Amino acid sequence: MNYTESIKPASAELHHLDLSSLAALIRSGEVSPVEITRAQLQRIEALDGALRSYACVTAASALQDAQTAQAEIRQGHYRGPLHGVPIALKDLYRRKGVPTAAGTTIHRDTPAEYDATVVRRLRDAGAVLLGQLQMTEGAYSDHHPSVEPPRNPWNADYWTGISSSGSAVATAAGLCFGATASDTGGSIRWPCAATGLTGIKPTWGRISRHGVFELAATLDHAGVIARSAQDAAILLEAIAGPDPLDPTALQAPVPRYAEQAEASVRGLRIGVDPDWNARDVDPQTRRMMEAAMQALQELGATLVPLRFPAEDAAQAVRDWAPLCAVEAAVAHAATYPSRKAEYGPVLAGVIEAGHALSGPDYQRILLRRMAMRGKVDALFAQVDALLTPVQPMPPLTLSAVSVLGRQPGLVEALQRYTCVFDMTGHPCLTLPAGQCEAGTPMGLQLVAAHLGEPVLFRLGAAFQAATNWHLRRPAL
Repeated sequence: MNYTESIKPASAELHHLDLSSLAALIRSGEVSPVEITRAQLQRIEALDGALRSYACVTAASALQDAQTAQAEIRQGHYRGPLHGVPIALKDLYRRKGVPTAAGTTIHRDTPAEYDATVVRRLRDAGAVLLGQLQMTEGAYSDHHPSVEPPRNPWNADYWTGISSSGSAVATAAGLCFGATASDTGGSIRWPCAATGLTGIKPTWGRISRHGVFELAATLDHAGVIARSAQDAAILLEAIAGPDPLDPTALQAPVPRYAEQAEASVRGLRIGVDPDWNARDVDPQTRRMMEAAMQALQELGATLVPLRFPAEDAAQAVRDWAPLCAVEAAVAHAATYPSRKAEYGPVLAGVIEAGHALSGPDYQRILLRRMAMRGKVDALFAQVDALLTPVQPMPPLTLSAVSVLGRQPGLVEALQRYTCVFDMTGHPCLTLPAGQCEAGTPMGLQLVAAHLGEPVLFRLGAAFQAATNWHLRRPAL
């Protein structure tokens, strides 16, 4: 089934507004939180039977959130741009009283006993929480065999990325105004590229992981998916920061990302490795990158040719799978192997591989990872950001990615530009920047130094002020 008959600019319908525009309407009283929440719930009921983006819709509590927000705003107690705005949670962010399945069958009937720090901060910001969004099993590559994957609203025959696929589908289809997500090997960036969205994988530790279901502790990056760089900045600003419940959360104060996104990009230096960005990259992706580079130059940024440590990056891609496997084995120790029969074959295989890796081999991976991080750090003495594709091929069909976890060659190709920066912990911003010949979106990636999110938002907002890729919506 093809949900899209044509690609067209966003309409004036409320459900396709960007978050910041809706926030302005709510603050002025032109739209009420209750009105927009009811409209979102009706839209979810009408469309999500086909799209499958939600694992659980919490309609009653969402309306209660909306009523509370509406009363507070009318009394003059406006909390900020998330107040009264309907958003949704990737189903690995624990929410008290709501089952947090993380794509598994083991946890799908067990209500969480507490809120994740991110959820608590969203509540403090006055956001309306619509529900939990579907994801791959344990946030790895494939859905549990009993779970029907979310469908791409641009074209149901095309891949939605992993594992934040529900977050991307719901945001792209107008079933929420932004969503929490996570990225361990590319799971924010692939879904955003596949559905025409903007996603931020921040610096590792920038967002607390307390209450977030773990896949691989040192690779997991909590983040957000939104419709624009400005929206992503608003969401990140609300949920980032130190957390006494997560000692790995960074202590650095949280900048005013949304304000800094408005600054000029004139004079910013963007590093580009023309060989790495083009080697074995398809012509459609190369054309997208050339157009993006021209747009950034016209905005006043300077393109700086450099040499990315491509061979080290290729090794990091090979190291990612065994490292992730070891960390996944630790994360699932309470239920694997004791409940092995309830696992899907791909995630079970990953955990088994983690148990099989030797200590010396694991240490070699750690040493190579440290060296790779240092080499990437050194690049930011020359430039303010790096520019790469998200993936070296155009959007993939579902048939091409069938049982992705059993196609190591395809996984390595997909991870060329993504998992490297999960290994190093650097922040990445994904932006829609084109469409393939089949009519589905394509995306690029900007990377910055650790805690360099303000630079990414400046570049992203400027690029989106000069282009309209982020304004396109699927015609459901």
